Amino acid sequence: MDILSEKKSLKPVSDLYQRRLWYLFLAVTFGIFALDQLTKGHIQYHFGLYESRAVIPGFFNLTYITNSGVAFGLMSGEPDTWKRLFFLSVTLLAIGFIFYLFGHFRSKGRGAVIALGMILGGAIGNMADRVRLGKVIDFLDFYIGGCHWPAFNVADAAITCGVLYLALTLYRQQG
Repeated sequence: MDILSEKKSLKPVSDLYQRRLWYLFLAVTFGIFALDQLTKGHIQYHFGLYESRAVIPGFFNLTYITNSGVAFGLMSGEPDTWKRLFFLSVTLLAIGFIFYLFGHFRSKGRGAVIALGMILGGAIGNMADRVRLGKVIDFLDFYIGGCHWPAFNVADAAITCGVLYLALTLYRQQG
């Protein structure tokens, strides 16, 4: 009788844990999305297009630019209708894949859930720009001398860091 009651008591804890992982995933997703949209809105409101302000001279500026292409401006010369349809389709497929990965990797723990939330929040943030503006607002401009890394935004950083964190989490659990 004791063994049966112990097994029954484990199920609600497991359900509670799964629910908490789901809430964590949604909280990270919404937090990244909100931070991304707030920072882009701040830049749009307080900067003129192509305006740049030094934060750390010789290394980091806030520079308001837009990107109608993909990473590093690729596809920026394509027709707008084609690009919007393409980016919306790819983003929706990516979102579906992230939810699939969430179902598969949530058993890996909080690290994987946080990483997937970062990736999803970033994807939704950039998708919102593309739907609303037809392009993405970028403003984080790192450089040394005349060598600039392509400008990016909070969503881009969250996607990149989320992918790296997911890979690290899965690698650490493998060994």
